[in-house]
Amino acid sequence: MKKLAIFCLGLFAAIYLFNPGAGIIELIPDNIPFIGNLDEAAAVALLLMCLKYFGIDLPNIFQRDASAGKTIEIDPSDR
Repeated sequence: MKKLAIFCLGLFAAIYLFNPGAGIIELIPDNIPFIGNLDEAAAVALLLMCLKYFGIDLPNIFQRDASAGKTIEIDPSDR
């Protein structure tokens, strides 16, 4: 039941971000200065949390693997 609820929340966030109604359905109108995009930011945060629950960790997708630990050292005297 918990997985279904989290899946539904993630699906709602993805559909909200996809914006199939072309901006007709907005929790906070985008033309309000400074706070107009907070609803989209909340939907992104919700979607990222739901994806992380299912094992897809997008914020860390571009992080280097700690086990690789390989660095390239260039000696300037070799020129």
